[in-house]
Amino acid sequence: MAIVAAMVGALGIGSTASARDVVPFPGSVSPGTILIRTGERQLYYVRGDGTALRYRVAVGKPGKQWFGEAWIDGKYVKPAWSPPDEVKRDNPRLPQVIPGGSPSNPMGARALTLDRDEYAIHGTNRPSSIGTYASYGCIRMLNEDIVDLYEHVSVGTRVIVER
Repeated sequence: MAIVAAMVGALGIGSTASARDVVPFPGSVSPGTILIRTGERQLYYVRGDGTALRYRVAVGKPGKQWFGEAWIDGKYVKPAWSPPDEVKRDNPRLPQVIPGGSPSNPMGARALTLDRDEYAIHGTNRPSSIGTYASYGCIRMLNEDIVDLYEHVSVGTRVIVER
């Protein structure tokens, strides 16, 4: 039994460190596209073999959500964060900039910025928010999952956000 447990640990089988799964994904979404289904609180990275990587995410709070298309316009490791004006209005005690890598930085380990003002797909310092309606419109992922997704995508990747 100890040998099986050691093999499971070594192979990463049954790991709860991430929320990603490989799932069947038939449909008309082009391979290499990120599809976010807000109502499901799921992000799909569509692969070319009829499957997708599926990740649990946190999405925008009611009234803060957006829908439509965007493209990744930047990739960042441990990004610094400057609160957008709306966030700063709601939380005036926030500093102008929170350095990358700081435990209080809400961007987490990686960020994929979008060509829409002030939105990104990023990690989080609040993993308990994953699976909820929590943000001002950004898409939050577990840090382990954004690190994984970051390796699959490039600047110019298409992002679709649906209800």
